[in-house]
Amino acid sequence: MSVIVTDTGFQADDFTGEFVAFSDVNDATDAIDLGPDADPHDLADRLPALQMIRVDFPSFADGRGFTIARQLRLMGYRGRLRATGHVISDQYTMARRSGFDEVEISDDQAARQPETEWTFRANWHSHDYQTRLRAG
Repeated sequence: MSVIVTDTGFQADDFTGEFVAFSDVNDATDAIDLGPDADPHDLADRLPALQMIRVDFPSFADGRGFTIARQLRLMGYRGRLRATGHVISDQYTMARRSGFDEVEISDDQAARQPETEWTFRANWHSHDYQTRLRAG
């Protein structure tokens, strides 16, 4: 099982579609899994038809997924964008800023990093160094 993290906290996965690997995309695909080495530009013509894109983070030290999210948003993707894999609560702010709507974590990780650690970072608009400098 997994837990979906949003700005409001933990919730169950409400997406009922089926994810398709990037290599198996066809005209009927509405949800896709992207690896960290995928080139988002290869999806440019399919973006309007996709309801959800899930980007894998193989390690919390691998930030390529943040770049993929930003590129997808700059290309005009307006559907749901989910980070999955090894994303830690400290990275939630970066995930939201780069364009992710939500993060999918395992039940084990949710037990190690409880909801309060994630919701603490949910006010991601205010938790950057420029905002803190202006306030102080």
